[in-house]
Amino acid sequence: MDLIRADSLAATLEAIDEALFFGRPIPARQRDAAAGWIAGRQGLPGSYAAMFAPTEVDFRAGIRTFTGELVASRAGVAHVLGEDACHVLIRLDSASPDARRALHWAAAGMLRRLRAGDARARLGIYCCARCSVALWRHLAAGGLDQPERRLEDGLAALREARDRKGRWHRFPFYYTLLALYEMNRSKAAAELRYAAPALARMLDRPNPGGAFEARRRVLAARILHG
Repeated sequence: MDLIRADSLAATLEAIDEALFFGRPIPARQRDAAAGWIAGRQGLPGSYAAMFAPTEVDFRAGIRTFTGELVASRAGVAHVLGEDACHVLIRLDSASPDARRALHWAAAGMLRRLRAGDARARLGIYCCARCSVALWRHLAAGGLDQPERRLEDGLAALREARDRKGRWHRFPFYYTLLALYEMNRSKAAAELRYAAPALARMLDRPNPGGAFEARRRVLAARILHG
């Protein structure tokens, strides 16, 4: 299983996230190699808040989240990939000292941004709704500081954004569900129950196929049926 896509941070993270999402075993040597490659992008030009820099391919083409939502702006690509890279590194749990150091410095850079905004904004919201969801994935993996308070505050903002149809205004539906699924289940339970009817309707529709749709359907089934 080759997890590293040398020309794209987005594709590398997607390959790792897919293995983790579907429970495919990743041998320790491959974990360390992938973690080391990601670590090597910490703080490079183009990185957001000294996290992990996208490649020129990522910036040029834009990216999609693991659940398929498009991210096109340069700042959005850098921020979402930075947060998702931190999430992936935490979950890889590599013993590599380089990976651990890189994660430390990446988190420190993002914390500086968060703390600068804490006095003016909610703890669990950063920038736009999509960027907030990327932050939640990082927090749900155990990164940054005050993860419980930040996630509780983010969930309160999400609850206020309900559209009464099983979705949320502004927040990207499936990427948000992925973050909720990765959180402590008791904390996210109310929002997952709220979205359940919309997920049931989605599963009743014909499957158009494709990797993103497959992930969405597996995610929906896990949320609905455990």
